[in-house]
Amino acid sequence: MLPCDPQAGSSPGASSGRTLHEGLLKGILSLADTFAAEHGREPVLMEVCGSHTMALAKSGLRKSLQGHVRLLSGPGCPVCVTDQADIDAMIAVARGDNRTVCTFGDMMRVPGSSGTLLAARAEGMDVRVVYGPMAAVELAAAQPGREIIFLGIGFETTLPVLGAALMEAERRGLANFSMRVSAKRVEPVLRHLLELKEIQLDGFLLPGHVAMVTGSHAFGFLAEEYGLPGVISGFEPLELAGGILRLLELAAEGKAAIHNDYASVVTAGGNPAALAVMDRYFRPSAALWRGIGPIADSGMSIRPEFAGLDAAERFPVPPGPAPKPTGCRCGDVIRGLITPSRCGLFGRSCTPYQPVGPCMVSAEGACAAEYAYSREG
Repeated sequence: MLPCDPQAGSSPGASSGRTLHEGLLKGILSLADTFAAEHGREPVLMEVCGSHTMALAKSGLRKSLQGHVRLLSGPGCPVCVTDQADIDAMIAVARGDNRTVCTFGDMMRVPGSSGTLLAARAEGMDVRVVYGPMAAVELAAAQPGREIIFLGIGFETTLPVLGAALMEAERRGLANFSMRVSAKRVEPVLRHLLELKEIQLDGFLLPGHVAMVTGSHAFGFLAEEYGLPGVISGFEPLELAGGILRLLELAAEGKAAIHNDYASVVTAGGNPAALAVMDRYFRPSAALWRGIGPIADSGMSIRPEFAGLDAAERFPVPPGPAPKPTGCRCGDVIRGLITPSRCGLFGRSCTPYQPVGPCMVSAEGACAAEYAYSREG
């Protein structure tokens, strides 16, 4: 039985749920062991979503499959892939006069080369945690004499929300609202990882919420150009187990195809309204990825016609010194080269209470997930 069944034995309905869990697990292990017998190694799958990473650890699926399926955590946690240089720039913005900087809570403790946003607030900077960019828009409306800057991160899932905030600020004519965007795109980084050829992969567990915006067709390049299968999955344990089973079936059959296991939410063409908002306010641009470096067209920046809403244009920050090495191997983790426990800092000098790198800070980080649910001892 998968350890992710909290209702086991508690009701008649739990029996059928338990049987389904057991059936999925047996199917996964059988396919994985057959694959290993044929190829001389475990199948290697990568999840491309921080929420998947946390769900796989919390549900017990990752532990249940150890020794049979090698699950790698990819660059799908937006906090984890935010480069130190971007953190330094955000802190520099916060140090300016008459400014209030707002951002998501996970960003507060991510280390830059010389501190965090949380430390900047302790020094007297006005840095606030908000649940979303609309809260920053409302703050700008309430305080017209003060510059309100939202520091936005995320993937295609978050970009429509960021765009909606820009639309609302534009509609209200809020000259004191701007946004510094450090958002990323999934396709370019997956291409980059595959071109590096650092790891051997047999398939991708793909993020349902990104595909909800972009459409399932956005991942077709994995099959068409790289010959790899992918399964778009939801986030519940049964959905994840079903996605892994489907991936192993495709790998066993030698089929390079993208299967949509989240059809209740994801369509082939995506969400036209969300895509229209993204296209109106953002354009692809080069971006820095922590532990990976620069990747062309892998980020999103605000279009020049909306420069008045772009904090990067209104409050430019000169490049800082090269970040000091810390020993953190977050970059190797998000590239699938190592598991978190293989970093020498993991669980020692780097913990959720005193993180050295962003993979331990974020609620979607691979290091935080392993520390909370899979750590030995």
